[in-house]
Amino acid sequence: MWQDMFESGRLLLPESPSPALPPVESGLPLSAKILILLSVLLFLLQLRRFFDLAPFLWNSIFRARGGARLENNYRISHYRNVMALSFFLPAVLLTYYYRLYNPAFLAGMEPDLRLLCVAGVLLGYILLRFLLYLWMRPRRRGRDPYQLSSRLSFTFFIDLILLLSATLGVCLIAGVNELTVRNIIYAECAFGYLVFLIRRAQILSLFCNPFRTFLYLCGLEFFPTALLVVSAVVL
Repeated sequence: MWQDMFESGRLLLPESPSPALPPVESGLPLSAKILILLSVLLFLLQLRRFFDLAPFLWNSIFRARGGARLENNYRISHYRNVMALSFFLPAVLLTYYYRLYNPAFLAGMEPDLRLLCVAGVLLGYILLRFLLYLWMRPRRRGRDPYQLSSRLSFTFFIDLILLLSATLGVCLIAGVNELTVRNIIYAECAFGYLVFLIRRAQILSLFCNPFRTFLYLCGLEFFPTALLVVSAVVL
């Protein structure tokens, strides 16, 4: 009986081997490697200026008046603006590689196109902040503290990228996995943003009351940042 059962069985699996699965993407696309080289080159070209700028960057973190000292120095503020502009590339690369902004519509894209989309989203976020700054700018008085509070974002952006770069170097040496690195980056971004909000509120309070300061923060900071976060979750 057992012999008859085995003889009457049928093989349901295909006899020919199944096609090989597509290889898993690894490493960075050529466009990202080019941006890395360009970022390193730009930083090396500004290395001497960075040493002049570093004390002002450090002072702006711990003192609200540190930002005012930086803005009153035309040469140093120019260095800061140029460096903040060049640090846009490392920000794009960090966001791309560790998928800090990772909505569903980016999942099926080619690496080069996804890198371009990430750069476009970050650029759109910066543009939105600038448009809100122009729209909410006081017309009669208090423009200098208002402008100072806005330009403080350049300083903290540089501080944050430097902190993330140092953290990334330590994590790579220690062999920390990418998921943990991403969580560390999120935590450092949240902490840096919190300190920035405190410093910006202190500067805005120089020409407006606490309630108006809160309204400025809602329009200039909370609204664009909330849009960025919601787009990452919903889209």
